[in-house]
Amino acid sequence: MTDAPIDTSEVSMKGHLVIIDDDEVLCTRLAKAMEKRGYTVRTAFTVADGIKVAKEFEPEFAVVDLRLADGNGLEVVDQLREIVEDCRIIMMTAYGNIATAVAAVKAGAIDYLAKPADADMIEKALLQTDDVTLPEPPVDPMSADRVKWEHILRVYEMCGRNVSETARRLKMHRRTLQRILAKHAPKEQDSA
Repeated sequence: MTDAPIDTSEVSMKGHLVIIDDDEVLCTRLAKAMEKRGYTVRTAFTVADGIKVAKEFEPEFAVVDLRLADGNGLEVVDQLREIVEDCRIIMMTAYGNIATAVAAVKAGAIDYLAKPADADMIEKALLQTDDVTLPEPPVDPMSADRVKWEHILRVYEMCGRNVSETARRLKMHRRTLQRILAKHAPKEQDSA
């Protein structure tokens, strides 16, 4: 964890921010960038340290990685909501899919960003208001295979990662579902 003091004479303080990510280089780099933007930042690299820092620091903002070395970032989101009810939490991950985005938002995150996300994107997400304008529809939407894959993963997450229950709800054979889950997400086709 880093608790190094920074020179705040030239920046206006925007609030307390905790960054929880097991990629220590990324975490440290992001912390420095957010300190330059006026945040008082603390970092943690595990679920346990993240919860400890949150209890001591009581941040208004948080950036949490979904996959941490000792567990799931959703555990941290739950704890942050108990510690600071109105904490604005951004979930980040390199393993993005609709199912985990939905789980993050249900747990209390206000947004979900795929890595790599730079400090500007993160600050914009942290400071967004509820009257956000809807984005333009995608020029190249997901393929039908990708939509099917995302739906299966969403149901799988809703069933607590229980293959038998997921197969029952999707009305498919359990072994078929296991084969689908063992494969990687379908590749998107180039429109060229």
